[in-house]
Amino acid sequence: MKFVIALFSAPHAPSSRRALRFAQAALAGGHEIVRLFFYQDGVHSASSAVVSAQDELDLSAEWRTFVQEQHLDGVVCIAAALRRGVLNAEEAQRYGRTAANLTAPWELSGLGQLHEATQMADRLLCFGGP
Repeated sequence: MKFVIALFSAPHAPSSRRALRFAQAALAGGHEIVRLFFYQDGVHSASSAVVSAQDELDLSAEWRTFVQEQHLDGVVCIAAALRRGVLNAEEAQRYGRTAANLTAPWELSGLGQLHEATQMADRLLCFGGP
């Protein structure tokens, strides 16, 4: 089965961990992840500026490692990211900001990427959100 996974919640939210564990289990079960799409507060999971307490799971780092090791398509909604200060080098320069906190493997793009992925997948699973 082909999945698209959309994450709407911040890295410290329980749904972020559930999304990651589901994604890991899906791949282990022989399924495919067409795209991971980070939206709303989920964009913080892609930020390299997130710091977890020493006694807590660093979900931002876990997401980054997972996407890199599995060679997944990790897309961060550009509108949601800009509103929350999650910027790659290009956007930081465009808006005159001094730092970027979004690096590879993440890609900034729009909601069209989510729509496109849902057309290629069997299921869209959403974690977190209002």
